Amino acid sequence: YKFIELLFLSKLEALYTSGGGVTTIYSNPVSPQRSDSTDEFTTYFDQKIPIPQDEKHPWFSFRKLWAFTGPGFLMSIAYLDPGNIESDLQSGAVAGFKLLWVLLLATVIGLLLQRLAARLGVVTGLHLAEVCNRQYPKVPRLILWLMVELAIIGSDMQEVIGSAIAINLLSVGKIPLWGGVLITIADTFVFLFLDKYGLRKLEALFAFLITIMAVTFGYEYVTVKPDQGQLLKGMFMPYCEGCGPAQLEQAVGIVGAVIMPHNMYLHSALVKSRQVNRAKKKEVSEANKYFFIESCIALFVSFIINVFVVSVFAEAFYKKTNQEVHDICANKSFAQAVLFQSDNSTLDVDIYKGGVILGCYFGPAALYIWAIGILAAGQSSTMTGTYSGQFVMEVF
Repeated sequence: YKFIELLFLSKLEALYTSGGGVTTIYSNPVSPQRSDSTDEFTTYFDQKIPIPQDEKHPWFSFRKLWAFTGPGFLMSIAYLDPGNIESDLQSGAVAGFKLLWVLLLATVIGLLLQRLAARLGVVTGLHLAEVCNRQYPKVPRLILWLMVELAIIGSDMQEVIGSAIAINLLSVGKIPLWGGVLITIADTFVFLFLDKYGLRKLEALFAFLITIMAVTFGYEYVTVKPDQGQLLKGMFMPYCEGCGPAQLEQAVGIVGAVIMPHNMYLHSALVKSRQVNRAKKKEVSEANKYFFIESCIALFVSFIINVFVVSVFAEAFYKKTNQEVHDICANKSFAQAVLFQSDNSTLDVDIYKGGVILGCYFGPAALYIWAIGILAAGQSSTMTGTYSGQFVMEVF
């Protein structure tokens, strides 16, 4: 990691000429961006959050940490989208607690990548899409843009569908999936208008949605009461006894769900929302420090929420068969036993079936609380995905 960071920083230094400008590796000079730039932004940056001075606590200040808090939690939403939740529940159902160490490792690697993305935005005053625009000639830039846009579209699809599934569960099937998709698209645009009423209000909305996820999935965790010994063993022992192709495929899925390329573009842009004078080395170093601390806290919260989901399905449904679940659900008036085949194959589960199974085993409250958590995950990730797409679209 230190090698990657040194290489990254050396590239940043190479961007700056002795006059303070930025030059591409293709000898295509561009005008330098002033550290006191007052450019009008069209996305997210209608205002910048001022950083308070705290002379009493020069090394660490909670007031400053609070001022820098926001971008890291918006970034962490990508670690809690419906795709991650589905990966978590499938991991628990297929491998029990055995792949928690993969989730931990992927989250740590994600943190290191997010740190580099944040440093890029703070040090250069440019986000990753802007740097790519200045660094690459037209053809490679267009290819890279298409790749990133496809990644964002693919990610956004599962986020919107996840919200639609949650709406379908909450409405007891009265609102079809296509109706849930339309509702999600409409309310996403409504919520995104909040940044016109203040950046902090928008960040507070995301914090509220993360809190909903923590409470709802935490409720499921407390209800199921997973084995803490097995949980810790799976988290800190990098070994998967008796695992085969299905578990290996799930491990790869965990890494793919956690580490999302478009999140680097998002985070490098979000850090520009704070007032940092890049002409002063102390302010730049301070911003990097507080953004890293905030990212650590945000990803720790996201990791705990993911552990909640894995643990619930690992404890309650690991090694369960379709027949067992079918028999339990057949006796519940609200459940759809037909979702599960009457055979002895390993339980096949997804976000929708996961809610139904929880309802079968732990009552209707577990089903509806699960759906609320999925709705919060889908709604928040859809909004941040929209921001990612707009950052990329505007400058590539």
